[in-house]
Formats: sequence, C-alpha cells, structure tokens
Amino acid sequence: MRTPGFLNAEGAEGRRGRREKEGVPSPSLRVLCALCALCVYPLSACRQDMHDQPRYKPLARSAFFGDERSARPLVADTVARGRLKEDELLETGKDGKDFSAVFPFPVDMTVLKRGRDRFEIYCAPCHGRVGRGDGMVVRRGFKTRPASFHEERLRAKPAGYFFDVISNGFGAMQDYQAQLSVRDRWAVVAYLRALQRSQNATAADVPESARGALAPKAAAEGEHRR
Repeated sequence: MRTPGFLNAEGAEGRRGRREKEGVPSPSLRVLCALCALCVYPLSACRQDMHDQPRYKPLARSAFFGDERSARPLVADTVARGRLKEDELLETGKDGKDFSAVFPFPVDMTVLKRGRDRFEIYCAPCHGRVGRGDGMVVRRGFKTRPASFHEERLRAKPAGYFFDVISNGFGAMQDYQAQLSVRDRWAVVAYLRALQRSQNATAADVPESARGALAPKAAAEGEHRR
C-alpha cells in the first residue's frame, strides 16, 4: 500500500529536521566537501622538500654554464667571514716583504701567561718545555728532532719569522692555524722570546733589587750537584 504524498513530504521534512538537530551534514554539503578534497589532494602532491630539490652532484657536468662546470669558482676578491686581513703585521708577521722584529700589540704578563699555556699544550710535546728540542715525542722515538730555540741562528730570527712558522708550518712541523688564533700565535712567540732570554741570561739582566737572591740560589745548586 503506497503512502500518500503529503505523508512523504512530511517524512522528508522530518528527516531533514532530525539531521540538522543531530549535526549530520546534508548530501549537498558532503558532495561539496568531497569536491574540495579532490582539488586539494593534487596540490599536496606538488610539495618539494629541501632534500628533494634540483641539485648537482659534486663536480658533475653542467649544461647551464658555459664552461660546463657545476662547481663554480669563487667570485674575484671574495673574503670569507672573519678572514678579512686588514692588519698585515698582525696577520702575516711581515712588514712589507720582510719579517717584522716588533709585535703588533703590547706584550704584558697576561700575554706571556697565555703564550706559556698554549706553548705547553701545542709546542712542548716536540720542542720541550724550555725549547731545547727534547720534548716527549722526541724522547719516544720521533726521528726528526726540532732545532733548539737557543741556537744563535734562531735567537737572531725576528718575531715575525716564528709567527710565520706557527701559521704555515715548516719541514715536518704542521701549521697551527686551526688550533691557535692569530693573537694566540703571537702570544706563543712572546713566550718563546722570554724562554730564549731566560736560557741565555746573565747577572746583568737581573734587576739590582733581585740580585741578592742569586748568590744563595747558586750556592744551593752547587751543593745539590755535589
């Protein structure tokens, strides 16, 4: 038995009312949401992360550049951050073409203490704590023994020479640019000069106010040798 039309209309209205009360979306709204999802989905597939971007493999050939090199040379006069060498003496140890005999900044006790600290960490293993070339590495069998800093030849070298050797290496010695900052390298040179002075000093180099302590100390050393 068929239901009268007015009953069907009331039923439809009733169902619509129940959906609105229950928060159920209408069929047309569901269709609209589905269409939006279909439009958004292809766009999400176009995402390109940094790990999946156009790039060249190291030293790969390039059809874009005229020389076909993907690894591009540095632009002329490029300076790396923190590597601008405005002070020639400070950065190279040279005054023009020659090594400088002067320091680029005043040397005080703070500088000497810093130099001693760095010297005993990086230099003493080979050069020895007083610079005679008899460090522990040499004692344990290293074949290339460093020269003593107290040789007349090295005592006559200007301060800039030692700075250059620390910066660029010499012979079997590596450079220490990575381990020591520019100012630390100069601090080591300052301490090295103090070592050279200490191992070749005379009584005339001692201040008069402190000379009175030399005689008792010399006597004590003489007794110890006996």
